[in-house]
Amino acid sequence: MKKQVCFLLIFLLLLPNMANAEPVTDSVKVAFVRDGFLWTKINGKEEKITKESAKYNYPPLWSYDGKWIAYQVEAKKKLSPFMESQTEIWVYNLETKKHKRITLDGTNPKWSPVENILAFKSGSVLNVSNLEHFYNIALGVGDYSWYPDGRSFITASVASLRPDGWTNPILFQIGLEKDLAKITSLTKNVKKLHTIPSELKKGNISLLAIDASNFQFSPDGKWISFVVSPTASWSMDSNMVCVISSDGKNFEAIDEIIGGYSQKWAFQQNRLGYIAGGGRIVFGFKNKNMKVTELPAFKSISLTPPRFAELGFTWKDDNALFVSRVKESEWSNDAKKRPDPSLFLIKIGEQKQPQITHPPKDYGDYDPIYLSSVNKLTWLRIKDLAEIKRDLWIADQNGENAKAWIKSVDGYGFFEEKH
Repeated sequence: MKKQVCFLLIFLLLLPNMANAEPVTDSVKVAFVRDGFLWTKINGKEEKITKESAKYNYPPLWSYDGKWIAYQVEAKKKLSPFMESQTEIWVYNLETKKHKRITLDGTNPKWSPVENILAFKSGSVLNVSNLEHFYNIALGVGDYSWYPDGRSFITASVASLRPDGWTNPILFQIGLEKDLAKITSLTKNVKKLHTIPSELKKGNISLLAIDASNFQFSPDGKWISFVVSPTASWSMDSNMVCVISSDGKNFEAIDEIIGGYSQKWAFQQNRLGYIAGGGRIVFGFKNKNMKVTELPAFKSISLTPPRFAELGFTWKDDNALFVSRVKESEWSNDAKKRPDPSLFLIKIGEQKQPQITHPPKDYGDYDPIYLSSVNKLTWLRIKDLAEIKRDLWIADQNGENAKAWIKSVDGYGFFEEKH
């Protein structure tokens, strides 16, 4: 009897630890790159799904139903010795565990939000694949995004330099035929949405408009946010977050951001978050303020306290965000003299902004991503930004029960089951 009681006590003491052994349920799947191989982590189990080492420059992408993974990989052998780079696009089926090459030369793959249709670019040609065949959709396409209904795309044509100056970048909507095999024209379903002014101004910021990218639809679908950028070198220091109404009639430049930063909508309200401020990080950890603009009022608020700078963010809910934050400082070529970020919680309308992660000395916490389906916060813990390898961490939304979730990851992507 005493032995049974002792065993029961030990079991009860271990129960909390057993419950926390794998904090994420099977409603979250991860695809990631490690040491040149593609991996998955599903139900707590890691599995290597490619057999040969390769170079992946972009994170793997989950299909809308979590049954496929798309990935872009550098070709082992180029089609032509004159090509600077060549990337193949493949898909992997989690049920059959088979890989299939979609194209020998493609970039920027994006899944349809409603079905297993994959779009990608070949040069400036937009293509769509039903995973059996691919079809040319439109020419002269820059960056692009699916509309939420999966029946059309928004894209931009890049401005070109002529003897009389730069032309204007133009936004287009490209419709998609239901029967892809019946596409007979690459221009019939193209509709001009808006001509972006050749020069954008906001306060004392003036920007030459050359290209538009990173299109994102507001929760109600009435607004589209995107980033307008100047020439390549200039865009490292200054770009402009903009929005346009979905009918193309109302356009507004919102604020300045630097290259590598992006804007993100809240979950249900039309609140657009972004880290405002010009000047690349090597000019100093400063002038990077977390801002939120509410539409259609175009009312903006700044959320970063004085003497701090933000390096990344994710929405927790419509009224709260997590940020990767450092104290303001100058840049140093010595990694040990640079500030290391920690994660903080911002609740809109509240003064207190608690620090929720505490990395050890010489480590920083970057790239927070909140997994709303399981109420968990993830981030990268990195010792040196120059390091390719970094660990993916996970914790409760208040920072408790933090642990290294996946060791030595490069690019990665999540799939969350929809409830």
